[in-house]
Amino acid sequence: MFDENGEQYLDCINNVAHVGHCHPGVVKAALKQMELLNTNSRFLHDNIVEYAKRLSATLPEKLSVCYFTNSGSEANDLALRLARQFRGHQDVITLDHAYHGHLSSLIEISPYKFQKGKDVKKEFVHVAPTPDTYRGKYREDHADPASAYADEVKKIIEDAHNSGRKIAAFIAESMQSCGGQIIPPAGYFQKVAEYVHGAGGVFIADEVQVGFGRVGKHFWSFQMYGEDFVPDIVTMGKPMGNGHPVACVVTTKEIAEAFSSSGMEYFNTYGGNPVSCAVGLAVLNIIENEDLQGNAERVGNYLTELLKKQKAKHTLIGDIRGIGLFIGIDLVKDHLKRTPATAEAQHIIYKMKEKRVLLSADGPHRNVLKIKPPMCFTEEDAKFMVDQLDGILTVLEEAMGTKTESVTSENTPCKTKMLKEAHIELLRDSTTDSKENPSRKRNGMCTDTHSLLSKRLKT
Repeated sequence: MFDENGEQYLDCINNVAHVGHCHPGVVKAALKQMELLNTNSRFLHDNIVEYAKRLSATLPEKLSVCYFTNSGSEANDLALRLARQFRGHQDVITLDHAYHGHLSSLIEISPYKFQKGKDVKKEFVHVAPTPDTYRGKYREDHADPASAYADEVKKIIEDAHNSGRKIAAFIAESMQSCGGQIIPPAGYFQKVAEYVHGAGGVFIADEVQVGFGRVGKHFWSFQMYGEDFVPDIVTMGKPMGNGHPVACVVTTKEIAEAFSSSGMEYFNTYGGNPVSCAVGLAVLNIIENEDLQGNAERVGNYLTELLKKQKAKHTLIGDIRGIGLFIGIDLVKDHLKRTPATAEAQHIIYKMKEKRVLLSADGPHRNVLKIKPPMCFTEEDAKFMVDQLDGILTVLEEAMGTKTESVTSENTPCKTKMLKEAHIELLRDSTTDSKENPSRKRNGMCTDTHSLLSKRLKT
């Protein structure tokens, strides 16, 4: 990306510009169709039929009915309507720290949002523990974390039934993004689907952030859990249009027929319009023609290996997890206690921006650096990003005193105090610089940062 002054930035977080910012193939397809015809979807048009065929061809056979919308939020809202109409049930099971969209119906099932505001959890919402084997309730040393986490869902269902409530759906991202780049343990989703189906509910896989080849080995993230796991509803958005607003819900004929039998016609003025579908088709063509799914696997593996070497080198890195171009760096202040390094994560983000690398943090403690770049991300990009991260971590850890013993034989109380003070000043400045000078914050530039940093370290 380039700012208005022509300064170049490496985008490591934009999973919306899926095939690359302003890809000429996408721009050309949008322009060509816009010059010819754009109208609402009450008028029949070949693009929507062609696009539905292309999308359904990437999915398991039973997922064959497409509903087009404008955003992932609209898609997830419609998925809830489909699920509730299917058997007439109302209750929804969601994962802790989940985020599924900005509509009122979705804020209600997004603990990532409602736990931060004044909203209280609704009676029909049930929150299951995030299947996080690094920081969660059942960790990597557990004999069977998949079953343990799935049993938590089973208990929720039993408790709901005992209260006279009925489960309409379980909804989860195939890989949890806002929750901290979480990859559920193998077998978890299969067991959850079994329990949910037994309760008369449906399984909704939210692929809004993680679909369209991001995992590399598969086109859809849910496919990495095995052929025996097929969701009842799949929602998709963000990367579909490479920045153009287009999204979709794909489900089974059985669920679609139950929905249409309600007599409430579904209509979306702009969903599936000719331009949106032309853009969507262009994105699918580019993913295939430029082998972006293969690129995600190759570059993702390379980047993961580079980061694992950094983990062995830097005490702040507690965990590296992910697959393809979906990677999380869990930063900790204490490896044994796994204490989240929240302030340090924010400091690193600001410093990386100064190095022209765009990163962000997420997770319950906002201590997980998330990497979800456009799919054209290269090995050179990966190496550049890791080199900048290495330099920033080295300076920060020296200021924190985490490497004091290897640097100096005299770890005196005075020396330790000075290093801690330098660490506090580093973190404070990374925050105050961006707040006190809006004009510098806009471009992520702090011209006097390097001289200040030098003075602090000399102290």
